[in-house]
Amino acid sequence: MPEYKAPLRDMRFLIDEVFDFTNSYATIGADDATPDMVNAILEEGAKFCEQVLAPLNRSGDEEGCHYEDTVVTTPKGFKEAFAQYAEGGWMGLASDPAYGGQGLPHSLGLVIGEMVGSANTSFGMYPGLTHGAMAAISAHGSEAQKQTYLTRMTEGRWTGTMCLTEPHCGTDLGIIKTRAVPQADGSYAVSGTKIFISAGEHDLSENIVHLVLAKLPDAPAGTKGISLFIVPKFLPAGDGIGERNGVSCGSIEHKMGIKASATCVMNFDEAKGFLIGEVNKGLNCMFTMMNHARLGTGMQGLCNGEASYQGAVKYANERLQMRSLTGVKAPDKPADPIIVHPDVRRMLLTMKAFNEGNRALAYFTAQLLDQLHSPDESKRQEAEGLLAFLTPICKAFMTETGVEVTNHGMQVFGGHGYIREWGMEQLVRDARIAPIYEGTNGIQALDLLGRKVLGSQGKLMLAFTKQVHRFCEANTGHADFASQIAELARLNKQLGEVTARIGMAAMKNPDEVGAAALDYLMYCGYFILGYLWLRMAMIAREKIEQGASERGFYEAKLATCDFYFKRLLPRTAAHLAAIEAGSESLMKLPAEHFSA
Repeated sequence: MPEYKAPLRDMRFLIDEVFDFTNSYATIGADDATPDMVNAILEEGAKFCEQVLAPLNRSGDEEGCHYEDTVVTTPKGFKEAFAQYAEGGWMGLASDPAYGGQGLPHSLGLVIGEMVGSANTSFGMYPGLTHGAMAAISAHGSEAQKQTYLTRMTEGRWTGTMCLTEPHCGTDLGIIKTRAVPQADGSYAVSGTKIFISAGEHDLSENIVHLVLAKLPDAPAGTKGISLFIVPKFLPAGDGIGERNGVSCGSIEHKMGIKASATCVMNFDEAKGFLIGEVNKGLNCMFTMMNHARLGTGMQGLCNGEASYQGAVKYANERLQMRSLTGVKAPDKPADPIIVHPDVRRMLLTMKAFNEGNRALAYFTAQLLDQLHSPDESKRQEAEGLLAFLTPICKAFMTETGVEVTNHGMQVFGGHGYIREWGMEQLVRDARIAPIYEGTNGIQALDLLGRKVLGSQGKLMLAFTKQVHRFCEANTGHADFASQIAELARLNKQLGEVTARIGMAAMKNPDEVGAAALDYLMYCGYFILGYLWLRMAMIAREKIEQGASERGFYEAKLATCDFYFKRLLPRTAAHLAAIEAGSESLMKLPAEHFSA
């Protein structure tokens, strides 16, 4: 099993040198987030994840969750680890101090979330869903609801879920059947069945707070008639819990991966629920939680990819097979380590380039989350627009490349990668769900191209491409990066042009949007990582010129950036060709001809 070590040096490179979190924190009044405080949190987080969570990763996968008569038990060690997580204050790291949180920036919470997910993806699902539920209650709940639920969830005594999907509908929430009937006391009787509910039932906390989408009896048809309800497993009573609510787990799913995360069928039988937000505005409330979850899901691509890379690099340096094509590299050994072979280097560099690029994308996006709390309204609006554009890209691009990275990691091990004991195949299985849940990547692509880009007449995309344009203009003719700057500027211009062409084609045939969407999103992802890799490389070059002591670290950044621009960024050309092929070849085959 790969032995996870938090990549603290790369994290600090982004936090301190690329994005200057310290200065950013000062602009939002996060005075407690000093460099010393941040370093201490990173060090302690790394210890907890390496020493407590990582050792439970394989055993949790082997054992899985247990279900018996509506009761779910997590694998051995998970309950104790969650207690340590809560006692350590990790649940409330970036939560509101008014409800017991530490009030530190959201970006810092995301960095800790990366460590948690890399050490043990299944474990990370439990606090991850809770943070999403807390975000929705914080944004849309009444003060009484915040006092009742947020305080206990911040402490880790209570956890949270989101209950959207039903047996007959996944993405199409407009046809949900769960009903909420108003009661004389102002509550609602919620009845229905929800499926695929992560952390829907478990033994880690004393109570579970479900956020449930349902319709009132007189609700309008479609998504306009959806409301959101807080439905706790146990009704609140004083400072603790009272009677059991009409909520039960019907079964848990037997899954390909993330086996230590309980994925539940949840039955609501006239359960007492409490409206959150306005009647028939539930989808708006739920999107607060969904956007939080989508960034977290995108991070899972990075998390599994990082764990896979660490295992693959160690193995590639130790495994002896054949001799180098350019001559013996380990004359004292019967064969050379496989890291000398070009094809193994191709896989390892692809993994490294995606992991470090995706980490930069995640931290770049996390910094925008911080800016939503800026006292400057114009900065808040700018951040909101950029987040709208970047969120579906983070979710889909990071998870697609995360699957590719874990596949490469398994391939580096050869036949051993296919054997459970080495732990590499688990990372592939755990990563594979991420492109599917929290809105499939196809849905993310439609959201990006249809709603965010074309729906805003290109405004949301332009907010980002203008930033890239300014960067390219400021660095045109750079002594070391002139060719990369020119290529980035070309792609930036090309993105605007292809967006306009899709928009014109869609006016005649709406299928053009669906046909182009995923390739468009992947094009955007490769382009954005190119921009971020250049930013990282330019800083690395400056540090080398200044005589930095860690020259090897910075030289690795330059080499990986060079690989990215020569080997991975050219994939944009294939995505562009697919976009420009249009919808005809996709739609002309009649449905009846798709027979077995």
